[in-house]
Amino acid sequence: MEITVVVVLLLAGIIFFLIELFLIPGVSIAGVAGTLFLAGAIFFAYSQLGSVAGHLTLAGSLVLLGVAIWIFLRSKALDKMSLKAEIDGKIDPLKDTEIKIGDKGLTVSRLAPMGKVRINGHTIEAKTSDDFVDQNTAVEVVEVYSTNVLVKKLEE
Repeated sequence: MEITVVVVLLLAGIIFFLIELFLIPGVSIAGVAGTLFLAGAIFFAYSQLGSVAGHLTLAGSLVLLGVAIWIFLRSKALDKMSLKAEIDGKIDPLKDTEIKIGDKGLTVSRLAPMGKVRINGHTIEAKTSDDFVDQNTAVEVVEVYSTNVLVKKLEE
């Protein structure tokens, strides 16, 4: 009967450790439960079955835990749990806008150094090489990038 208790505690500890390692990362209840079950099995073996059985339980728990982790890593279980989707979409915020160098616009928000500007009827993301540009300030496009534009403050 005592051996059955030790085996059940060992198996429960190993299962909780596998859950901790592969399903719930970080220190959680599963890791604490796995540690308690393994420690309980080892303590029970030392106290009820003697030192030889305790040593065997200690060594066996380490070996079984290593083998269980190795088997789980070699199985296809991790492949089934992993995300295989690829993102092939591309965002092009300046698509269908005809903004070119030299166009003039007005800042919609403060450029510090990034913000929104309105150029040719389109509100887009812009950055400035100047310090800061306040809202409702006239700006001119210096360079057009794929996702935003570089602007400079127009002198009045």
